[in-house]
Amino acid sequence: MQKKTAAAIYSILLENYPDARESPTTVTRGSPFEVLILTILSAQTTDRAVLLVKEPLFLRYPTPAALAKAEESDVEPIIHSLGYYHAKARHIIAAAQTILTTFGGIVPNTMDELLTVPGVGRKTANIVLYHGYGRNEGIAVDTHVRRLAERIGFSMTDNVSVIERDLMTLFSKAMWGDLTDVLIAHGRACCTAKKPRCALCPISRYCRYYITAEEHVKE
Repeated sequence: MQKKTAAAIYSILLENYPDARESPTTVTRGSPFEVLILTILSAQTTDRAVLLVKEPLFLRYPTPAALAKAEESDVEPIIHSLGYYHAKARHIIAAAQTILTTFGGIVPNTMDELLTVPGVGRKTANIVLYHGYGRNEGIAVDTHVRRLAERIGFSMTDNVSVIERDLMTLFSKAMWGDLTDVLIAHGRACCTAKKPRCALCPISRYCRYYITAEEHVKE
């Protein structure tokens, strides 16, 4: 895909989902510490589910120092509804301990440092850097972004590392942070996993999935 086409798709999606970046129904809002912990907890569950535990979790553990001292058995009941609560409790406590002991209680603001925090991969690090610190260092590739990148034609693989590189090549750096949010918004509203709503899609004329389906119909 040409960069000009990719930019046109981004512009259309941004117009259709103008509030994607500021949506209150996502976990990427708050302090860097809150964004980090909530993003770790969001694995294999929905943002809405995570937001239900946000208040009780941070009322009890408002800082890395507080969470670092927590017992897993005390954290688990708070996040039980999210699934995988044993592992998630262990991860967020370990993350808080690393932030406290290695970074003086401050969530690091570089990719290399964030990747040393337990439970943090490139996706989470990119989210923390952009939504916590306003820094575009890469593109967070979650389930929606991976699915849409393949369907639309931004990338030819399901490998998240390759997808991120392909997206970073296609889109200008100024778009990287918001690109994740608008693709997630489109993935939830229109290009769903089970049944994409192609007839209602504002970018169908550019979409590889739609164009290929139309060509098969004509054959």
